[in-house]
This record gives sequence, structure tokens and C-alpha cells, in this order.
Amino acid sequence: MEKKKKRKIIISALLGFILLIVGFLIAIPMLVINPMVNRHVNFDEVWKAEDFGIEAEHFFVNTDDGLKISAYKVDVEKPKAIIICLSGIHNPSATIYFGHARFFKEHGYATILFDMRAHGESDGDIICLGYKEYLDTKAIVQYIKDDSEYKNVPIVIFGLSMGGVTAINSIGEIPEIDGLISLSAYSSWEEIFYELMAYQSPDFLAKMVKPFVPLVVFTKYKVNIWSIKPIREIKKLGNRPALLMHSREDSQVPFSNFERIIKYSPSHIETFVREGDIHTITESFTEPDKDIEYATRVLGFLNKHFPDR
Repeated sequence: MEKKKKRKIIISALLGFILLIVGFLIAIPMLVINPMVNRHVNFDEVWKAEDFGIEAEHFFVNTDDGLKISAYKVDVEKPKAIIICLSGIHNPSATIYFGHARFFKEHGYATILFDMRAHGESDGDIICLGYKEYLDTKAIVQYIKDDSEYKNVPIVIFGLSMGGVTAINSIGEIPEIDGLISLSAYSSWEEIFYELMAYQSPDFLAKMVKPFVPLVVFTKYKVNIWSIKPIREIKKLGNRPALLMHSREDSQVPFSNFERIIKYSPSHIETFVREGDIHTITESFTEPDKDIEYATRVLGFLNKHFPDR
């Protein structure tokens, strides 16, 4: 009888210890993710269309889950395509794309740039790491399709960092999108979380935490996080064209993320790798035409797949 009592005590203590460890491993991603995403980003710097010698129409769209999204449209007469541009997790504002919009306009492409949920003038108080932002893109695409001037114009999605993630997820979820340009996207949130954690803590701890990241994210966002991520969505590309770009020494999103996305991509995708640590791919983001190599690669992709109609 005494032995059974001791055995129960040992088993209870062991289970308690295991639960304590599991609780600790769950707490780590929660403590990291919550301050990062439980916020609305109000940008310190925004750009104006007139600063780039162009005009833009400011408008709002409503998402399927009830958020109002702020966007700007730069029109072109008889456009070859319309390019939807979106930015990263905390900065910069999507208005930084007015420089690209001017460049695109000069070459016959219209542009819509929008701030994703929980950014700028868009609604929302939680950043969704790319898991729900494709709904914002979906609302923009519907706006384009409802516009008699643009409804038959090809649509290209162009995103940077988390915007690149959202761009890939969007083309996977929205068949009406005709092309993709992605800059410095991470392959999945659990992979980037693990890699960045491994830089700052023992590798064994990062590996122990990694399996619990999807659980924390699923609990937080209540979406199919196992499907809505770049390495899954890129498989849905079909024969639509895509240009994936990354810098080899990127300190924000390690190059291994680019390699994983490529691994899961259809064989026809195009790539551009920049040497050094340039998360934005070009250091002339507001004046892309000044970076001849970058501008030639982007424009070459667009002209190849979306020439004059």
C-alpha cells in the first residue's frame, strides 16, 4: 500500500513537471508574439503622391470579416496591368510605394497600394502575420473587378517582407490574381520564429519551442495556419508567373526562407538574389529607377508577362 502511494506521488510529480515544462514552452512564443502583433501601427512617416509628381485617389474597401482598409490608386490610361503593393509588419507605410507607382505609370502600369489591417488608416488592432491579411487583398481585388475600367485588366500582387508573405498567400487563395512579385518573404511563421530565436538563445531551446508556435498562433487567429503559409500557398500558383526576390545576407528574414519557398514552388518561377543584407532588395526604394539592376529585373518581368494589350 505504501509503495502504491509513493508511486502515485512520483507519477503526479512527474506529470506536474511535464506540464510545467510544456507551459513554459508555450509561454515563450506567447511572450514574444503578443507585443509584436497586439497593436495598431501608426506610421511616423508617410509619403504623398504629389511628392513624386503623380496623382492618387484615396479610397476604402471592406473585408469579409468587417474591416475597413485604406488604399490609394494611381491610374493609367489603358493599363497593361494593375499592380497591388503592400508593405511589412511594422514599417514602412505602403505609401512608400508611390515611388514605384510613378515608375510603373511611366511604363504603362496602374498601381493600388494599401495598408494592411492594423496599419495606418486601415482598421484593426491586431497584426495577423499574413494569416488573415489575404482577406484585405481580396477586398482590393473585388474593388478592381467592380471597376468597369479595370475589371478585365491583369492583376499583379507585389509585397515586401510580411507583405511578401501576404502576396504569396493572396495569389494562393485568390485565383483572380494573375502574377506575383515577392520581396524578402518568410517561408512560414514557425520557421522564421525558430531561426530568429536560435540566433539569441541555445539551439536546443529553440527546437523545443518550435512545435508549440503553431499551437499558439492557431489559438490566437483561429484559422487554418497549416495551409495558409507561403510554402503551401506557392504550390497553388499553377502556371501564373512569379518573381521571388531576396538578399543573401538578409538579417531580418534569413536566406533559408527564400530557399524553402523555392523548394515548394513550380519550376517556372523566376528569381532574383541580391548580395549583401538589403531587406528591401533595393536601397533606392522610393526611386526604383535609380537602381538599374533592380528596375530592369522588375520591369522585365512585367513586360514579359503583361505586355501591351
